[in-house]
Amino acid sequence: MGYIHDTGMCIFLPPETSQIDDEVAAWSDEGSANVWSKDRAAADGAFVIKIPVLLPHQNSTASRGSRVTSIDIWWGVTVAALDSLAADIQLLTLPATGGAWGAAAAQTFTYDTYHDTAGERITTGYHKMTLTLDTPDWISNTKCLIVQLTVDAAATSVFKYYGSRVNYTLRV
Repeated sequence: MGYIHDTGMCIFLPPETSQIDDEVAAWSDEGSANVWSKDRAAADGAFVIKIPVLLPHQNSTASRGSRVTSIDIWWGVTVAALDSLAADIQLLTLPATGGAWGAAAAQTFTYDTYHDTAGERITTGYHKMTLTLDTPDWISNTKCLIVQLTVDAAATSVFKYYGSRVNYTLRV
């Protein structure tokens, strides 16, 4: 087998791969015309969508495996705009045998031009937001990457989460 260095790799993460922490509103798994989503009933309050960056290739050798460059996130808001929506990307080190989890390291990133202000992220309509890592890193076999969306919905905001896509370079 030869050397592979492909900068155009991606993997789609359906909404079922994410965890949602919400103590205010009910969520349901929906599917319409083969489009799946996790739908939140209208209710005033905050929630967090935890998106694990599930990479098919990680490596113990430096500068090999997957180098995450950006993450795309799709959602929709109807009836009323949200109060706020912000993203966060964290890199965690997996503990050694019997070890404790260390502190997560915040990753700096840039929002795309359609979501680079708080006001753009909360509007009604369908959204595809791209978070581009300022310093892409090779995710070794001792690391994991997570994205969190922290959302505050207005009383009549209806929120649909459609999933995410991880864009990366593959080197093996």
